[in-house]
Amino acid sequence: MSFAQTLPAPRIRPVMEAPPLRWGILGSGWIADKFVESVKAHTRQDIAAVGSRSRASAYAFAARWDISGVYDSYEALVTADDIDIIYVASPHNMHCDHALLAIEAGKHVLVEKPMALNLAQAQSMVTTARRKGVFLAEALWTYFLPKFDVLQQVLDSGSIGEVRSVYTEYGEYLPRDHRIFDASLAGGPLLDLGTYPVSLLAKLLGVPDKVVGLGETDPAGVNGQLSVVLANASGALGTMSTTLYGFTSTNAAIVGTKGSIRFDSEFHLPGPFEVWSLDGLVRLRYEEPRGAHFEGLFYEAADVAWAISEGRLESICRPLEETLATMETLDSIRTAINISFAKAGLVE
Repeated sequence: MSFAQTLPAPRIRPVMEAPPLRWGILGSGWIADKFVESVKAHTRQDIAAVGSRSRASAYAFAARWDISGVYDSYEALVTADDIDIIYVASPHNMHCDHALLAIEAGKHVLVEKPMALNLAQAQSMVTTARRKGVFLAEALWTYFLPKFDVLQQVLDSGSIGEVRSVYTEYGEYLPRDHRIFDASLAGGPLLDLGTYPVSLLAKLLGVPDKVVGLGETDPAGVNGQLSVVLANASGALGTMSTTLYGFTSTNAAIVGTKGSIRFDSEFHLPGPFEVWSLDGLVRLRYEEPRGAHFEGLFYEAADVAWAISEGRLESICRPLEETLATMETLDSIRTAINISFAKAGLVE
């Protein structure tokens, strides 16, 4: 069978046509700002309310984004009658509690990545959402991008054959006063930065059979950097490194028995990539400007709106099964590196 000669087109539906939902924003930090900015600029979604533990924070956020509904408690937000869906944007050590609060109130939920601190928490969220009959998805925005729909089609077509190795990494400089250095908030790079490469490894290789690696403890009491090698049942290998100590290229490469995939810029952001035949003679290029949160977060909101309008309780772009596989892989890495979130209140 000859190698493909063209790449498929993305199947993402026009985001401006996605039926508007009334969104309640739970949390008023940096990612909530980025989400609202992107969604308001690119979609017809209605950012109807914001809720925060601090009255001042809630009103400041609402004023910044012209939001009419303001709640100074999460309980008031999730029980509001004029809200369809809650976007959970609190620190990730609180994702499980806040998502469950909204789910039990009968609200659909989009929860920031990582969905939870461990697999057990994530499973409880999925179980409760299914019991209540509400939508639940992890807001790992990478998988909602048009480029990842093209990648999914390439993988589904078998163009690169069986995936045998995946190389990933993500490093970033962050100041010492950033929450990522706070052990009480489950800090360290693994859940913040590492979720992106780990999710790719879990997606392509499945939950690993074996994980080996090394980590370095930061003076702040969190993991500062780590590197791991994962192997699945067939012997395929994946590598992942993540660090808080400086910016890396944040790249990835996927090697299959018939071809490979190479990214020209950060793999998890909007941007170009190439699909190569095994011998490198055929190189198919997906062209797209490099983007960041403003150019990408709105896709997840539109996808969620389409799903809920069609009666679906999870996303095709980021199925709950893939989220659970990512959480299980993160658990395996923490065990291999001996990373504990006990100071964040996690009991295992």
